[in-house]
Amino acid sequence: MSRKVNQLLVDQVWERANAHCEYCLIAIEDTYLGGEIDHIRSLKHGGESTLENLALACQPCNRYKGTDLGSISDDTDKIVRFYNPRIDRWQEHFELTSGGRIRGISETGGITAKIFRFNDYERISERLGLMEVGTYPSI
Repeated sequence: MSRKVNQLLVDQVWERANAHCEYCLIAIEDTYLGGEIDHIRSLKHGGESTLENLALACQPCNRYKGTDLGSISDDTDKIVRFYNPRIDRWQEHFELTSGGRIRGISETGGITAKIFRFNDYERISERLGLMEVGTYPSI
């Protein structure tokens, strides 16, 4: 399959995600930097440009994830895969706190929150502002 993601696939990914980041759940219209198509399993690791391997990601989530598939757990010193929006349920891996933090409640959620930097000051501030006006989370 081609490395290029054609416009039909892009449109399908955006529609399936309801124009929200599939990792941190922010509405793309609420972000300053917009949304990007992410290869869940990166091309360099054998992933393909298929609907099943693509996710909509806000720019920070996509940049922090990069081409990685997971990271090493501080607790177990073992490789833990990242959250995969095609096979995982968000609520089984994360919890949104009243303080705007996204807390990992599984090893997968914890490593994803850490590497994607869900709880950087700027990202928490953004979520708190959106929570105040009632637009986060909206899915």
